Amino acid sequence: MAESKRKSLWNLIRAKSTAIRNFKDVTKEAGHRRTASDGDAGIPRRRSDLPTEFTSDRRRPRRPGANGKGKGRDYEIHRHDPGPLTDWPPSGMSSEEELSLSQAMQLISRGAPAFRGHKRPIPHAPDHYYTLYATIAGNHGDDTDAANLHDAMTQLMTLRKEGSGYANYPWETFEQPSYAFCFGKRAGTITLNHWVSLASVIPPSIPLRDSGIAPREITLDRIFERLQELERGLEDDDEDLMYKNLYRRLLRDPDKYLSPHKTLDKQITDLIMVLSRPDWIDFTLPKNQVATKFIYDNSPENTPTYHKFFHQLLLSVELDLRINSGLHLAEAKEKLVAQIPPSIQWNLALARRWRENIRVDRIGEQPDQIRLRFKLQKRQVRMLKRFIQMMKWPNLSETIACLKQHEAQGTLTGHISSHAMAFFSGLILPGTTFPFLIMNSLVDIDPDRATDDLALLTHIHPHCGFQYRGSYTYWTAASIVGKVLAPTCLSIGGWVGPARPTVHLDRAQIARIRQRKPPARSQAVTPEDVKTMSERSDPLGPPAEVFPVKEYELVAPKMDEDEDYDYDGYLTDLVRIEMLHLRPSNANDSKHSITSGATSSDNGPKWFDASIHFAIDGNSWPLRLTFDVNFVHAWPCSDGPHPLFFDYVYESVRADKLVHVRDWNGVYGGINSSLDGSGMIHGGPKSFGLGSNGLGGGGSKKGSNIMSAGGRTTTATDHTGQDQDNERVLVVEAFGVPDNEVLARAWCAHWGLSAVVADISKTCMACAIREAYAAALTVVILVDDEQKVENKDE
Repeated sequence: MAESKRKSLWNLIRAKSTAIRNFKDVTKEAGHRRTASDGDAGIPRRRSDLPTEFTSDRRRPRRPGANGKGKGRDYEIHRHDPGPLTDWPPSGMSSEEELSLSQAMQLISRGAPAFRGHKRPIPHAPDHYYTLYATIAGNHGDDTDAANLHDAMTQLMTLRKEGSGYANYPWETFEQPSYAFCFGKRAGTITLNHWVSLASVIPPSIPLRDSGIAPREITLDRIFERLQELERGLEDDDEDLMYKNLYRRLLRDPDKYLSPHKTLDKQITDLIMVLSRPDWIDFTLPKNQVATKFIYDNSPENTPTYHKFFHQLLLSVELDLRINSGLHLAEAKEKLVAQIPPSIQWNLALARRWRENIRVDRIGEQPDQIRLRFKLQKRQVRMLKRFIQMMKWPNLSETIACLKQHEAQGTLTGHISSHAMAFFSGLILPGTTFPFLIMNSLVDIDPDRATDDLALLTHIHPHCGFQYRGSYTYWTAASIVGKVLAPTCLSIGGWVGPARPTVHLDRAQIARIRQRKPPARSQAVTPEDVKTMSERSDPLGPPAEVFPVKEYELVAPKMDEDEDYDYDGYLTDLVRIEMLHLRPSNANDSKHSITSGATSSDNGPKWFDASIHFAIDGNSWPLRLTFDVNFVHAWPCSDGPHPLFFDYVYESVRADKLVHVRDWNGVYGGINSSLDGSGMIHGGPKSFGLGSNGLGGGGSKKGSNIMSAGGRTTTATDHTGQDQDNERVLVVEAFGVPDNEVLARAWCAHWGLSAVVADISKTCMACAIREAYAAALTVVILVDDEQKVENKDE
């Protein structure tokens, strides 16, 4: 069995021609290299390249065929003002005209983002396991939907498999989904790629079969001696020396007399076989992903674990250097890394972090004799100071003073905690651990004894937060409370804060939030959605030879059309957050699928059900943050606003009227729900009064006004709920104070509907609606940051 594995890996590395051919195929698919999540989307798929009939069951019936009227008309688009459109049709153009493909691309699609989905197989896994991604292109600038990793302090949450710097595509990172393309620019949002990647089906971690090949016994001082040598690089220019260093110190060569393993491919195979043994530390397990917990304790009792960790690390560094050797063909290297099992890939990630951030200063025979130098420590100290200040930490001055003292004494990495050691050393595995490393480092350094009650923050339970000194609350970006309250806070380092305090927690207390999965009928991304993403969100609509002007419309927010509405009041104080309510939950509730993993046997911090109470036009409206929904940051467009094809159906509603919209698109089957005296919706959120269209009354003194796609403002009673399109998009106009956006997000969390969040000053309404179609979402929340800046200046 070991021999067959060895031969298969040799063939894999030596298949140069196959690697080159596959690399060319990947390059052809990827197109030009771009940063962030634009990737290889290129331009929208042209109608002449598409089949004449689109067969996706998510595509609406194709519009009536063109009759050829106006075709071949002597008309030039460039005669029109190339600036932003203010009217449709543009000046000098009739609504009866028809555009050619090139004319339509220039007038309608210019600067509009094009969305493309990707489904990729997982090596060594059955076909029903796969990963999903999305790439976007089309706008003329370099702006994207992803937050800057440095500004968001999340650069250590991701690691590229090959090369240095950040990944160009989301499938290039060790962690999946990729955190290089996770957080959106707006607080509490994610990117379209991350939303799509969440629907990937990844196989559970399977233990590797024992290869039967054991490494040589080696002492601790010899391990660190070799690690110190490897700081200068691999001896790949001297084949004999490289062979001796590997097989006389670490491995045994079974063929040393007949055919010594002096080539890179054989040595890589042997290292993979040795690291496949089940007795090594498995870093794919979340409980093992704070790597420094194995080496923080350098007492004699922990010596076996300490020795085992660094022995595994040394073998991983040897493997990583050989894979990235200049003698190893780039094409074969790319294919090999993709085929390496996940457990060994995480070993490579650990080796990369070690090589980048840590050096050996002193070698010894016992753990307490070893001295390490941490290259990243000064940068991490600056990062933590910035984090403390931006989070308005209640004990700020004393905490910074204590941090400076630890830095001066050189005790940041060895005398505080394993989490602080990981953070300041930079020995951080990519993924979800970093937010808890930075926050636990802060909590451990704070001299206030009250922080002892905050010692149980862990990435094993990511949906959590805490209150400190009764001043502020802080929530993880993964928790629904953090996602909803984010418009009123900052989002850095994977945390949202400082947020409003709550009377339902002690002065210093952790709260784990119970979050249910959204209802099955709410539209989730499927492989078919990803496959047809570009066609379903094409700015021009389905394929055709000509494009009638009358089939497009210039859309914009409709608030200014309601003459009886107090627009200035809406922008200021018609909606206000009253309180954040946390109610202890029953962890034994087994009737619902709970994403946060609450169990009755958990003796850690308490679990809570969260809700937010709003004051709206003189009434109190509580909304439960029941479901673990997500908010997708809209990709910016250029040269907008863009016309919208008539088949993209939407309706608009103001944020203060949103509480009257129930069971949007019949997610809960159109069954009425009940209200108590406070207006809280009980039972499963159901349609109230108007069937599956979800527009109903109750609770407010004013009628529930809603604006249709044609721009007509109507009341809820105008809708019968019959023949409604279950893909139509609800556009929530949440302009003005941040509380309006919080209300819109809380409504989404109450009903289990994820949404696209678009800053209207950067993404036009038409492009936001199309992105909702691309993401299979039915809610768009519109905000305007420029308006907030102008109001603040005034």
